[in-house]
Amino acid sequence: MPKEQSFAAFTEELEIQQMHQLGDRLATKSLLYHLADGEQTLGNGFGNGEQKLLMGEDPRLPPMPEAPTLMDFFKQRFAPAQQHLLQSANLAQQNGLPDKIVIACLLHDIAVAGFIRSDHGYWGAQLIEPYVDEEISWAIRVHQALRFFPDESVGYAYPEAYVKMFGGDYELEPYIIAEYERAREHKWYMTSRMICVNDLYSFDPDVVIEIEQFEDVIGRNFKQPVEGLGNDNTPSSHMWRTLRRPANAL
Repeated sequence: MPKEQSFAAFTEELEIQQMHQLGDRLATKSLLYHLADGEQTLGNGFGNGEQKLLMGEDPRLPPMPEAPTLMDFFKQRFAPAQQHLLQSANLAQQNGLPDKIVIACLLHDIAVAGFIRSDHGYWGAQLIEPYVDEEISWAIRVHQALRFFPDESVGYAYPEAYVKMFGGDYELEPYIIAEYERAREHKWYMTSRMICVNDLYSFDPDVVIEIEQFEDVIGRNFKQPVEGLGNDNTPSSHMWRTLRRPANAL
């Protein structure tokens, strides 16, 4: 933004640019978007009486193929934060861990990079549950709790980054503590713990990993529907459709 241009003028210019991209359509936002800004409103969610509401593909976003795959979502929808997932999976591979750990690391923060941050372990597990072994989705769900608890047996300490992010006086929610207590006695505990061990709490800007590195791992461990994610009929298909078309009015 040029220094001499006011923020109001910049915003107006951006709105005009988006209007040209959308044609005569108006992109609306769900309540959740506004709540994250501290506002209890739907904004222009019911339209302005002049434009039709956007339904279907959003021309502002990269186009998706008719039958999108997991790799398509990585490339066309997930935020640059996906490097965290790719680097974590790469570390698991370098450590010689089996496919199930590598794919779990690749998908462990899929909700953060691709959908929603709050309760990301639970949302991420639900998103992928129909397409992976139960052990993998379970591990992704409970890693949200395990990451807060050290385990000396595998050299995992409480992340210093969390002290910086949440403060030294941060207290865990009761449901996180309860999840940890259940998980520590579970037969798949170590699968989820390995996600934490191979997690990366900072990005290495000098390392760029491409999703193609894990094409074979995905092929062996992710049950890609022939009709495409979101076009199939599973309990999470609607989540993939929402990620594909996040501005649908309804």
